[in-house]
Amino acid sequence: MEIVIASSSHMVYAETICETILQAAQVRGTGIAKRQPQYIISKMEQGNAVIALDGEKFVGFCYIEAWSHGKFVANSGLIVHPDYRGKGIAKKIKKKVFEHSRTKFPNAKVFSITTGLAVMKLNSELGYKPVTFSELTGDQSFWNGCQTCKNFDVLKRTQQKMCLCTGMLYDPNSSNSKQKTNVKENVFKRLKSIKHTLFLKKDKK
Repeated sequence: MEIVIASSSHMVYAETICETILQAAQVRGTGIAKRQPQYIISKMEQGNAVIALDGEKFVGFCYIEAWSHGKFVANSGLIVHPDYRGKGIAKKIKKKVFEHSRTKFPNAKVFSITTGLAVMKLNSELGYKPVTFSELTGDQSFWNGCQTCKNFDVLKRTQQKMCLCTGMLYDPNSSNSKQKTNVKENVFKRLKSIKHTLFLKKDKK
């Protein structure tokens, strides 16, 4: 199995992706916004998605959405085919799309709204923190995307202040995020120094 950045060569999987997302929503009985194949294809063509494949068989998918002129990005539509669930694949896909988001939009805040406990756990491991909806994007086009969700009436009644979903946010400018980055950089520098020292010792011999 491999997880790669999706491209136009993967558009043949768009219909399957949409069907898998819809089926998951029906099984869970929770609000998952409906996606259309053409929208999934557009994400592939933009290089704003990752796809997991087992040979030519579809395994999983997730895509990136940018909002508020790139100030916010969301990793949406995370799905794993039923035949491959329970194997930790969702975590690998989530990590891959998160890293891709940070590469393409390094200064953007990465956010998520979800009712899934498993997704909340994955988000927490990546550094997301629970936040109120007011801390997420104010781009109305994002919230309009919730209209196909069965719980949209709740969001509408509360003037988009709350719903059954939990809002989560990764802020690259927060002290916690910077601290994690500094630790990684220090470890890298330390390893580089050790390799350099070993090379010099070897060269002297």
